Amino acid sequence: MEIIKDIALMRTRCRERKLKGDKIGFVPTMGALHKGHLSLIKRAREDCDFTVVSIFVNPTQFGPEEDFKRYPRNLSEDLRLCEEEGVDVVFAPLKESMYPDGFSTWVEVKGMLTETLEGTFRPGHFKGVTTVLTKLFNIVLPDYSYFGEKDYQQAMVVKKMVQELNIDTEIILLPTVRERDGLACSSRNSYLSPEERKKAAVLYNSLLKAKQEVERGEKDPSIITSLIRHLIEKEGSFKIDYVAVVNPDTLEPVDRIRGKTLITIAAWIGGTRLIDNILI
Repeated sequence: MEIIKDIALMRTRCRERKLKGDKIGFVPTMGALHKGHLSLIKRAREDCDFTVVSIFVNPTQFGPEEDFKRYPRNLSEDLRLCEEEGVDVVFAPLKESMYPDGFSTWVEVKGMLTETLEGTFRPGHFKGVTTVLTKLFNIVLPDYSYFGEKDYQQAMVVKKMVQELNIDTEIILLPTVRERDGLACSSRNSYLSPEERKKAAVLYNSLLKAKQEVERGEKDPSIITSLIRHLIEKEGSFKIDYVAVVNPDTLEPVDRIRGKTLITIAAWIGGTRLIDNILI
């Protein structure tokens, strides 16, 4: 496995593989790798001839009051996991390379996809995500890029950007990987105290209860969101940012549940913000 920090060298490696006719699979991460990331890497290895994982804690997608400085970083462990999974190259660029002095070019998706849900509570977040991913796609030149459904809104934003800017990569969205109690795997789970970790399972459990109610015939989104809020608030310790029932393609709220629908949650427990969702 090769570890590359230099942008020009990374691009050269990928161009060499393209010239050979190899398919490049790309898993962009901010490190602190967990089972969810590993599932993306496994799929990339199955689909492609050459697998690249980026590890870069992107400062531009964190708000001024967010957790950039304390975001978990463990490069040596991440490298060990990547090597075990058969990754060909880990691209770990320096912040100064990705955002040199005077950097002033931004890529931004406008409209409902970025202005609702996470966009409401984390203004500027998606602008940072789409800018860094555009840079990474231009460096790695991937045929396929892999994302998890936990960050569903982010994946929809990236898909739209790739489509509208004619970026030559296919976005592959894979199911959320969960712990035994249902909590979605996330790098931020490491912030949770043992007590908070126990309580956090209520997020997915409330989504499952909501799904059961819909399967029993409930079609009113307000009843579904009230049920979820009640179950989460009953646990105590949570501050809910949103519970929403939306169209999975546009993220617009639905007035009645029919066909494919996304139920999505963001909530704080202590100082940790968790998100989860379920497609029904």
